Amino acid sequence: MRAVVQRVDWANVRVGEETVGEVGLGMCVLLGVSGEDTDADVTWMAEKIATLRIFEDAEGKLNRSLGDVGGSMLVISQFTLYGDCRKGRRPSFTEAAPPEKGKSCYELFCRLVEEKGIPVSTGIFRADMRVSLCNNGPVTMIIDSKGVF
Repeated sequence: MRAVVQRVDWANVRVGEETVGEVGLGMCVLLGVSGEDTDADVTWMAEKIATLRIFEDAEGKLNRSLGDVGGSMLVISQFTLYGDCRKGRRPSFTEAAPPEKGKSCYELFCRLVEEKGIPVSTGIFRADMRVSLCNNGPVTMIIDSKGVF
C-alpha cells in the first residue's frame, strides 16, 4: 500500500455537484493499493497513519497524532499512486490492484481507522472526484507499506 498523507485545516471531495465527503482539522489521505498487498499491509498502514504524529504540540514540535488533536481523516482511493512512469510518456498501472481487491483493501483501511475512534470520511470508489484542501504547514508525507520511501 502507498499513501500520500497531508495535514489539513479542511478537505472535501466532490462527485459532480455533490460534496460526498469532508473533514475539518485532520488529514487527507490518498490511498493506493497494489496487487501484492495483503490484510497485513492494510493493518500496518491504518495503524501507522492513525497514530502518525504530524500535529504540533505546545512547543511547535510534530508530536501529536490525529486522535490527540480530535481530528478527522478524509480517505480517497488513488490507484494512480501505482503509476509507473519510468518508460515512455504514458504511465503503466500494472502494479495497481484490480478494482475488487482495491475496494476491499480501501474499505478495510477505513474500517480499521474508525475502530481507533477516528472519524473517517470518504470519496466514492472509482468515481471521477474533485478533491479540495487547505494543506496546513504544508505537511505532506509519503508512506509505503513495503518500505520503498
